[in-house]
Amino acid sequence: MTTVPLVLGDARGQVADYFGTLLNIYVVLIFVHILASLFFSFGGRVPYNRALNAVLEFLRHVCEPYLRVFRRFIPPLGPVDLSPLVAILALTIVGGLIVGLVRG
Repeated sequence: MTTVPLVLGDARGQVADYFGTLLNIYVVLIFVHILASLFFSFGGRVPYNRALNAVLEFLRHVCEPYLRVFRRFIPPLGPVDLSPLVAILALTIVGGLIVGLVRG
């Protein structure tokens, strides 16, 4: 009789770990997108490189919809855009709360 709560508790822990891992991967993708944008804004891009363009398109399609939400409310301070920092902070805080709730 005690094995059912143990199995459900283990499943909740695995789902929470999976969701936490997905959040960490998304944060890393946002960091890579920011660094790639910064690097390529200084002219570090090889023109007409299909593989590089595919990676940049992937990062743009994955990260920009989430970052666009924060760019609406946080104006850039000259050349500095603080919206990715706020977006990562919000994702970390809200994701941590959700993982904690799922874990129980």
